[in-house]
Amino acid sequence: MVEKVKTDKKKLLIYAHYYIPDVASTGQILRELAEGMIHEFDITIVCVVPSYTGKVADEYKKKMFYKEEINGVKVIRIRVPEFSKSNKLSRVKNILSYFIGAMIATFKVGKMDYVYSISQPPILGGLLGVWGKWMKRAKYIYNIQDFNPEQTMAVGYSKNKLVLKAMMMFDKFSCRQADKVIVVGRDMVETLKGRFKGRKVPNHTFINNWIDEKEIYPLPADHKKVVAFKAKYGLQDKFIIMYSGNLGLYYDLENLMGIIEKFKDRKDVVFAFVGEGTIRENLVQYKENHNLHNVKFIPYQDKEDLIYSLNAGDVHWCLNAKGIKGVSVPSKLYGIIAAGKPIIGALEAGSEARLIIEDTNCGYVTEPGNYKEIEAIIERFLNEKDTSIITEMSEHGRMYLVNNLTKNVSIQRYTTEIKSS
Repeated sequence: MVEKVKTDKKKLLIYAHYYIPDVASTGQILRELAEGMIHEFDITIVCVVPSYTGKVADEYKKKMFYKEEINGVKVIRIRVPEFSKSNKLSRVKNILSYFIGAMIATFKVGKMDYVYSISQPPILGGLLGVWGKWMKRAKYIYNIQDFNPEQTMAVGYSKNKLVLKAMMMFDKFSCRQADKVIVVGRDMVETLKGRFKGRKVPNHTFINNWIDEKEIYPLPADHKKVVAFKAKYGLQDKFIIMYSGNLGLYYDLENLMGIIEKFKDRKDVVFAFVGEGTIRENLVQYKENHNLHNVKFIPYQDKEDLIYSLNAGDVHWCLNAKGIKGVSVPSKLYGIIAAGKPIIGALEAGSEARLIIEDTNCGYVTEPGNYKEIEAIIERFLNEKDTSIITEMSEHGRMYLVNNLTKNVSIQRYTTEIKSS
């Protein structure tokens, strides 16, 4: 008997900003979400040409729009100017080019039943969703991965009260226009409610982000590709404390270098930073100025190699700056516990990531900025590195992920929530 192909699928437009092959965490999540829902929806992605590093390949410099199809998902890419992550003006030009280009691309996609947008770029992501709703007369689902201007205020990126007030006004407008708001942390539900101070709170729900537990999983220490990764970057025969992800403003990394410096004479430990970001150069400069020979900087790993780099770490950092509770959930948490690795956490009490770490006993955690306690946690891990405590923490985190945070569970919930909007 021939299986019927579903031909009456509802049409879903996703404004993604970044999409594969870009390595932005939201791009990876949206790829898995789109491909996971392809049996239910006819999906079109609107995103930039691959440019997360700031550079644009020559093949994407000739036209304004590029149409592709990736694993059954239609993709419209928008050409944007190159930018430097340390230059605010070039970043603003880049983001505005995407925003304007995405508005124009909306007319190229035909009828849509649903429009889905994430909170990237800040404020503009939400407004794009409103635009798509109006232009397509579609239901609008607004997925808030990070609350802004709350995040901007927490890290002091802007202190201009007029700008911050305007940002808040626009993003509350996007929330009100949405048929459903989806947030990614229990603490973020409270932030949404707090924005509307008892007035009518937009229709909302909470769905955890995830990682594909079949792509990232624990590997033995002697796995040849894990051994090769360690050899390539000079990490052999060391206890590896790893930070993997965006080296950005939201993680208090510059202040943590002062704590790491206290371990500079330890020959048995190495601190590895895997990734790129706006403050990478500052961290490299600190390492050189203070002769931190046991600090290594490693480039972003391709998605298919992430399993090996994550498994190379013995312990991983999971961090947020003060003020990020209820604003954002560090997506790196899911990769760490998928690989079955213990965590050094600097996260506010009651924040989603800290709740998961405390619920599972898969690491030690303290408040952001409590540098004495962070130093003590590093000492504690170094003292326990040859004990069963590390193994037990590893097992706790992985077990929790498999039972609660799998890709299929979250994607099924997204499908249900979008259809019920």
